[in-house]
Amino acid sequence: MRVLKFGGSSVANAENINKIVSILQNRLNNERLIVVVSALGGITDALLNSVILASEGNDEYKQQLKKIETRHLELTKQLIPVSKQSRVLSMVKQHCNEIEDICNGVFLLQEVTSRTKDRIMSYGELLSSQIISAKFESIGLKNKWVDARKIIITNSNFEHAIVNFDISNAKIESAFSESNHSFFLVPGFIASDQKGITTTLGRGGSDFTAAIIAAALDAKALEIWTDVSGMMTADPRLVSNAKIIPKVLYREAMELSHFGAKVVYPPTIQPVMRKNIPVWIKSTFSPDHHGTLIENVSDHKNGSGVRGISSINKIALLSLEGSGMAGVPGFSKRLFETLANEQINVILITQSSSEHSICVSIEDAFAEKAKNAVDNEFSFEIERLKVDPLIIEKELAIIALVGDKMKSHPGISGKMFSALGRNGINVRAISQGSSERNISAVISFNDVKKAVNVLHEEFFETAFKQVNLFVAGVGNVGSRLLSQLLQQHIYLKENLRLSIRVAGIANSKKMLFNDNGIDLKNWREQLPAADDMNLAQFVNSIKTKNFRNSVFVDVTANKDVAEHYDEILQKSVSIVACNKIAASSSYSYYEKLKNRAREFNVQFLFETNVGAGLPVIGTLNDLILSGDKVNKIEAVLSGTLNFVFNNYDGVTSFSQVVRQAQAEGYTEPDPRLDLSGIDVVRKIMILARESGEKIEMEDVTNNAFMPAECMEGTVEDFYKCMEKHESHFKNIVDEANKSGKKLKFVATYENGKASVGLKQIGSDHDFYHLYGKDNVVAFYTQRYTGQPLVVKGAGAGADVTASGVFADIIRAVRI
Repeated sequence: MRVLKFGGSSVANAENINKIVSILQNRLNNERLIVVVSALGGITDALLNSVILASEGNDEYKQQLKKIETRHLELTKQLIPVSKQSRVLSMVKQHCNEIEDICNGVFLLQEVTSRTKDRIMSYGELLSSQIISAKFESIGLKNKWVDARKIIITNSNFEHAIVNFDISNAKIESAFSESNHSFFLVPGFIASDQKGITTTLGRGGSDFTAAIIAAALDAKALEIWTDVSGMMTADPRLVSNAKIIPKVLYREAMELSHFGAKVVYPPTIQPVMRKNIPVWIKSTFSPDHHGTLIENVSDHKNGSGVRGISSINKIALLSLEGSGMAGVPGFSKRLFETLANEQINVILITQSSSEHSICVSIEDAFAEKAKNAVDNEFSFEIERLKVDPLIIEKELAIIALVGDKMKSHPGISGKMFSALGRNGINVRAISQGSSERNISAVISFNDVKKAVNVLHEEFFETAFKQVNLFVAGVGNVGSRLLSQLLQQHIYLKENLRLSIRVAGIANSKKMLFNDNGIDLKNWREQLPAADDMNLAQFVNSIKTKNFRNSVFVDVTANKDVAEHYDEILQKSVSIVACNKIAASSSYSYYEKLKNRAREFNVQFLFETNVGAGLPVIGTLNDLILSGDKVNKIEAVLSGTLNFVFNNYDGVTSFSQVVRQAQAEGYTEPDPRLDLSGIDVVRKIMILARESGEKIEMEDVTNNAFMPAECMEGTVEDFYKCMEKHESHFKNIVDEANKSGKKLKFVATYENGKASVGLKQIGSDHDFYHLYGKDNVVAFYTQRYTGQPLVVKGAGAGADVTASGVFADIIRAVRI
């Protein structure tokens, strides 16, 4: 004997029911089958809604009932040949008339009881099971329809009746063992009390019906047929790459189903578990798939010991706190008794070791009811300030790791909470049983999708880590960065197990989002048609999307963008900044951002602020972290100025050389930032700060070489002014040439002081042989005294700067 249950989605329409027919036709000759079916998808809710409308005096219930009747009549006509429809249509009409009579009475009384609701809801399964039974008869498959109300007996707790197994088991055994049929149809969900009054087994009770029958008959197996191919490692609506769990233990299945995995109804497992009957979860729509086998033997192959991840939404956290609770027996008992008396189910419990507080999680809908009852129960203690009024927090959810073997794998809790913490998911309460089969955490409802994906990636993803980028600035450097990301996409997946998805792009005019990732092959075509750029909205979108492993990449030179770093970091989003403004702003803001990154366990990286793609800041940080101390830094930090003075010989005008530098992408959009020395001031200040110095811009001495009047007006005025002062620049070069030296714009930090300016460099200096747009930084430290540690290479250019940003992104996500 084998028991099969088909749920509401499996019997939602004629097409799906025909799939069931195909599944069963090939099996009826081999063994006896009992098929339990649910109501048509959505019908139970429609029936309940109709009787509630009637109780409220709303005559719209009549239209609802008409729709219910029409749906069943149409289904009958689609499934059964015309010559055999009459009896079934008559049965449907009779049941629908009974439903209408009951609702009419409720409408007149404007009152509905739980007993009446059970009666009304029972018609869903009565109708579907008899129509499906008739369908099999119409194609020559003999079957016997068995009324579940005659074989499953419960108490009179309507809507949530409790089964009397002793009576029910005897009736079930008698009903099926005494029949000559090999094929039975049974309506799920419904039962009756000992007076014969219709009861129901709670929502999802069709699974329970099937399990009760399977256990009573010592069935070979119980099969639950639904719309998914088994239990999954996580909710596929939340995790796109959730995986089917081939095998799961009874206890694990119960934990997963309790915490939101609604593939199987929680009480289902209990009767079959006692009899050690295997349960198959299969898909009506993919019958050849393996599905999930629930049994008492494990072949757990997941090295972490975690079997699956579940979540429950719409949770409220109740906290009973007070100094008067410590060491006083009975507080927990009174709390749970009060909730039980109000028929409020407790989902999760946690208590501080100081006994100063008890936290429980319940369904959000019962929060106010719970508060009124608990505050009333503890009114005496509340009045005397021994206990605080019950604290309620809403809009929460529970996420749970489930696995019977977790207890033999140390560190799972740490790994779980570390992963959540790295992604800014705050845990409000924690619960773990001594069996270590379940680790549960209460979090914000808004973080559920992110949390489930984070944990799934941590415990089940062996392929890659998903990274989400939001890029502001797609000019020379930004566009090269996107090209490099596209070029390296496969390499990163194969070698670093990183899948980098660009979820947002913005420039000064437009902003483009795609939660599935922007196609980097044609982003230029997409961006002009995107929404108008609004910086506040762009940042808010990063926060509200709340993606895991998110990085904000600032490839602008915009002050307003830098001012949003603090709120971005507070959302546990790492920042990679090509923009120098934040790190070179006031020391208090710089320090605030560094501290904020540490506080929220994210990265704030700005390697390209100094030396483009050169590992200058990274090298300096490594020195400091290893215990070295910086005594002096000497550097040429402007690729622009190095290019200009390497190419200016007094023959071609200084203005023309600067134009060439700008044309080749070595300058800022406004080249005065480079020629004024301000950009170098920022860079040496950033290095001084990273060395541990509290220094501001005004503390850096800038020995400017540009005539003051050239720094006024427009960029074009700037070029004209340089032509006017050509003799000034020629004199500077000629003076250096006379001494056999070269001009370099040098930045120096020593003894807490920093300065920048043109210097004549002799041939014996490390900076003499510095060509093109190269930068060089010499670190003199306690370890590197006479001979400095030198970092040298191209210090300007879109490609090298983009590569530096790219490297920072990889550093930010490989933690």
